[in-house]
Amino acid sequence: MEWLHLVSYFFGGAFLANAVPHFVSGVRGEPFQSPFARPPGQGLSSSTVNVLWGLLNLVVGYVLIYRVGDFDLKSTKDAVALGLGILVLSVFAARQFGRFHGGNTSGHS
Repeated sequence: MEWLHLVSYFFGGAFLANAVPHFVSGVRGEPFQSPFARPPGQGLSSSTVNVLWGLLNLVVGYVLIYRVGDFDLKSTKDAVALGLGILVLSVFAARQFGRFHGGNTSGHS
């Protein structure tokens, strides 16, 4: 069952990474894309919706990391699974949201 724990840590990292832009945008009082906007992931949601969505992502990330298995940051496998989840979601988000905020300046989309 250890591989299921690693999968959980991977997705926990992804949820933690997803919490950051939503929560930060919301706390700054700025609208940001969310699944609740129209069209989903492209339209803007209010700062309040983003704070709530960011906090929900934080809670889900916490549950997936600390309530599944016995996560140990000193375990290379656990740390790599978590880090890969953070990396994959972060690169995806950078590419996805860079389209709307000018972050994809390399000419690739």
